[in-house]
Amino acid sequence: MSSGRVPRHARIRMIAAVATVCALSAAAPTPQAVAADTPPYSETYRPQFHFTPEKNWMNDPNGLVYYKGEYHLFYQYNPNGNSWGDMSWGHAVSQDLVHWKELPLALSHDDEEMVFSGSAVVDWGNTTGFGTEKNPPMVAIYTSHHKDTGTQAQSLAYSTDRGRTWTKYEGNPVLDIGSREFRDPKVQWYAPTKSWLMTVSLSTEHKVRFYSSKNLKDWDLLSEFGPAGATGGVWECPDLFPLAVDGNKNNIKWVLVVNINPGGIAGGSAAQYFVGDFDGKKFTAEDKGTYTPPAGTVMQDFEGTGFDTWSSTGTAFGDGPTAGALAGQGTVEGFDGKGLANSFHGGDATTGTLTSPEFTVDSPYLNFKVGGGRHPHEPGTLLERGDPPAGTVLADFEGGSYGDWTATGDAFGSAPATGTLPNQQEVSGFLGSGLVNSFLNGDSTTGTLTSPEFTIDKKHINFLIGGGNHPAGSDHPTALELLVDGQVVRSATGKDAEALNWASWDVGDLAGRKARIRIVDDNTGGWGHLNVDHIMLSDTEARPVSQETSVNLVVDGQVVRSATGANSETLDWASFDLRPYAGKKARIQIVDMNTAGWGHILADRFTAADAPAKSVLQRADWADYGKDYYAAVSWENAPGGRRYMIGWMNNWDYSGAIPTSPWRGAQSVPREMALRTVNGQVRLTSRPVGSLESLRQGGPATATGVTVKSAAKPLIGPAAKGKALDIEATFSLKDAERFGLKVRTGAGGEETVIGYDTTTQELYVDRTRSGAVDFNSTFPGVQTAPLKAENGKVKLRILVDWSSVEVFGGSGEAVITDQIFPDPASQGVEVFAENGSVKLDQARVWHLGSAHD
Repeated sequence: MSSGRVPRHARIRMIAAVATVCALSAAAPTPQAVAADTPPYSETYRPQFHFTPEKNWMNDPNGLVYYKGEYHLFYQYNPNGNSWGDMSWGHAVSQDLVHWKELPLALSHDDEEMVFSGSAVVDWGNTTGFGTEKNPPMVAIYTSHHKDTGTQAQSLAYSTDRGRTWTKYEGNPVLDIGSREFRDPKVQWYAPTKSWLMTVSLSTEHKVRFYSSKNLKDWDLLSEFGPAGATGGVWECPDLFPLAVDGNKNNIKWVLVVNINPGGIAGGSAAQYFVGDFDGKKFTAEDKGTYTPPAGTVMQDFEGTGFDTWSSTGTAFGDGPTAGALAGQGTVEGFDGKGLANSFHGGDATTGTLTSPEFTVDSPYLNFKVGGGRHPHEPGTLLERGDPPAGTVLADFEGGSYGDWTATGDAFGSAPATGTLPNQQEVSGFLGSGLVNSFLNGDSTTGTLTSPEFTIDKKHINFLIGGGNHPAGSDHPTALELLVDGQVVRSATGKDAEALNWASWDVGDLAGRKARIRIVDDNTGGWGHLNVDHIMLSDTEARPVSQETSVNLVVDGQVVRSATGANSETLDWASFDLRPYAGKKARIQIVDMNTAGWGHILADRFTAADAPAKSVLQRADWADYGKDYYAAVSWENAPGGRRYMIGWMNNWDYSGAIPTSPWRGAQSVPREMALRTVNGQVRLTSRPVGSLESLRQGGPATATGVTVKSAAKPLIGPAAKGKALDIEATFSLKDAERFGLKVRTGAGGEETVIGYDTTTQELYVDRTRSGAVDFNSTFPGVQTAPLKAENGKVKLRILVDWSSVEVFGGSGEAVITDQIFPDPASQGVEVFAENGSVKLDQARVWHLGSAHD
């Protein structure tokens, strides 16, 4: 939160979480089940050298300050459960940024406020009067999220016993502008003006404000920065600090970190930064100049009166290109020339496709501009809703009653709903005239609805589902569950959308078993309801219908590349890598199958080129290019003037669904930050804190001078295997297209691939086969970071923990942080090369002990 993230739906519904259908084996216990019988800090996915609370939900790091030999780590914490809620400040301390001691709750939510993100300072001069000059107070500056009004304002709390106990200031809030999107104050002492400096975000305006104060209580506005860089999501958790460029103390630049969600470089949450100057009042980012995309052959620029040889279906795209915005649409910007493809004809309610003629792939890249709604293509979806597969209907909720189903609570009423309920967004996608809809009297109601017993006599159970994304196993689920012998063996949840869509459970292994279906609504927050219809047994899996707004590349009838908008009417460059499809026949298809908000797509300037075009996201600067590094902020007062930074190792796209218990959420390894000149540009670089090496167990296993050609083979052997590793490797380029290391390899093909692509000059992490990946459709995938080889060599530092990898490339200018959830038995390490040879100059692998010992 950010500051605390008011649950996504309650904010602007900027994130469309994806329906989760979890198939849980009846025979194998889930990590949640195992955790209850396991000693603390030894559970299946428990990090061994990343901070986690013993139990419950954690997100953003807060209040990072060093005082009297201790690094303080406060963090967003739910003292009452394993999902987001009741935001308070948890607390831990460390003497070395590696071994942490969890302390009692520091700042608690109460009846009036939740305690969102912020910072802490030592008030050495006792400017607040909260302590004395001999015993200066530690002061926390946090965002009060007022429960009654939803407004966010900045407040104070103080401690005079090294942060062990806290008192909220009776004069709170100290800075209130009447906004619901004003949060995450980072405060520091600014010596030149002998005053306190606050950096704080106006989240939805994509701005950072700077304020000044003499006493932390009375604040004056200095200036604003933004919008700039990536603006595809809210701006949160800003940070501002000076660093010497290349260690030269006569060349000081300021770094402004602005965390963004969604709209990060890898999707969802990410930490963006700007390098520039700060004069005590105003931050000025360095001018990066204008962008010119690579030249190429234009395939379609939509400059004609019609679509030429492109074919269309539906009504969304009209009869030809548009000259900008359509009736009821905001201003459309960023397209080239006079025309573009725009599916807002008739508003968001219309659907359709626009398809190019077939062409032979003869260029490495297809560059184009895209805008409109953020509704990604989902593999396996159909462009048209057909009849459901044949089978036995268990319940269609027609006829005005629940029949012999049993209801508890008050969420489901006495009979099925006939569609949309009062104050609910439009419900669509159900069959007939009835459905289960637990929005009765709003999200405040709870209950269950349970079917009579039936025998599983077909391979699949198909159903239509919509509503809230609160999976079974979370503290307050909205879930459809399959019960066998009273145990939940399959579950599904919504995707924070009222439209129902098909989902399916494979129940072939349960043939002949007696079962019941249970619909659960135990959630009273936003999206605290579920929509269900047409539950049936079938030998054929029902396929969900597309709800995408996307540009797709279709090869052999399959979508092999896809891009979507960013919930913006401004078009931006995107690129498809065509190299794997050279010589094949392909089509471009622009698809609008969405009738909800932002249910349209914009596209222009399809160009075949030898190099990829870069989007605003790709041209922005990122502290980390992985999926799991967010709310990154740095410590104040660190010894020796060092700048250490830490981030929440998670992503709002799936943060509530990761398979961990009794805790949920981890922090990254603290990193020492520096500014270095890389390829002529000043870049923020990071490396793991040096004290992490204290966990290395004995000497390393080593390999030197190993040449690998178009193969993968074990690195070193058994000595390199492990679940917690610190790996250093240097490669010399030869003719391999891709090369690197695979970690946490094991049975069933599990592997997390850490590689380098010589063609794109990118570091990458591929976690598509890293273990448990099916809890959210945005989790599996490949993350990339630009990295140029230096003197023909690529250097990697890889930290492997029980549920994460952190990869530092080069001098730390390319960093990728990703969670992984492999089988504990998957402990192998391999070196690989694809389509050629590479030389592994040296690899050193240390086993890391636990920081909990």
